[in-house]
Amino acid sequence: MPDATPTRPGRWSRVRSAVRTWVDPLVVMIVAVFVLGLLAPASGAFATGLDHVTTGAVVLLFFLYGARMATSDVWAGLRNWRLQGGMLASTYLLFPVLGLGAQLLPESVLPGDLQTGLLYLSLLPSTIQSSVVFTSIARGNIAGAITGATVSNVLGIVLTPLLVGLLMSRAGGPVGGSAGATLLQLLLPFVAGQVLQPWIGGWVRSHRPVTLLTDRGTILLVAYGSVSEAERSGVWDDLTVGVLAVLLVVCAVLLGLMLLATWSGGRLLGLGRRDRIALLMCGSKKSLATGLPMASVLFGPVAAAGVALPVIVFHQLQLATCAVIARRLAATDPEDERATVPA
Repeated sequence: MPDATPTRPGRWSRVRSAVRTWVDPLVVMIVAVFVLGLLAPASGAFATGLDHVTTGAVVLLFFLYGARMATSDVWAGLRNWRLQGGMLASTYLLFPVLGLGAQLLPESVLPGDLQTGLLYLSLLPSTIQSSVVFTSIARGNIAGAITGATVSNVLGIVLTPLLVGLLMSRAGGPVGGSAGATLLQLLLPFVAGQVLQPWIGGWVRSHRPVTLLTDRGTILLVAYGSVSEAERSGVWDDLTVGVLAVLLVVCAVLLGLMLLATWSGGRLLGLGRRDRIALLMCGSKKSLATGLPMASVLFGPVAAAGVALPVIVFHQLQLATCAVIARRLAATDPEDERATVPA
């Protein structure tokens, strides 16, 4: 009789383990801040303060990446021509082809301004912050992700406006300030961390909860800020449930095709697992932080609102999807025995 009592804790333990396996805490938090942004968007002084906090979080994030990464790994990432070439081909060749394919949808299915937004989305550079964060969570090549995503953004300052002018018949010059933001918020903190790495690198690497908090906190701040901005600008006002559903499906198909192409393409290129993770995370994403400011310059105010919506929807979708994928990849990492236990 006494031997029968322990069965209940064992059953509940298995249930909790299953829940932890299939319900990703980061996805739950992303959905939560998305809903919060819709119901209580940041505005006024709070929105200004949120912008400053988010900028500070991004600066800290890349400083810590620089501090914990060996300089030899950074140079190795830059010299990895297969990885870097795969990222650029995914971002500026394959993705635009899919964006052009989306233009074949009839307007009765998806309005023309949203089709234009999907094409514009496909021409954007890769996002840096979330690509690097998810590469880190998945235990991929962080150095390769940082160098690849940064190169993508620097080239995108010129390439995106040129591609917009070529494919969308709307000429536009390079966006002023984007290069400065990339330099001040991303490259300089990373270089500063590299300079101090010999002295503080060991401490940073031994305190993983600090980097984990910074990684995930930055993602949540960016997500809440982007939804708040969309809600304040009225992007959602004229959107019907049916149109939103179609847009979500199309964005999901685009993301799914890019995830499949980058993961399979990494194998065809002969990349190792860590490099394939970096290609997967960087080659499948598009930058909201670059896309929205560029839209305000390249399009008129009315057109910019419609163009921005697919960028925002895709951004939230890529965060939620890649959070799950990153955690699954980490849980199946053959080089880390801890990875077999779901966090």
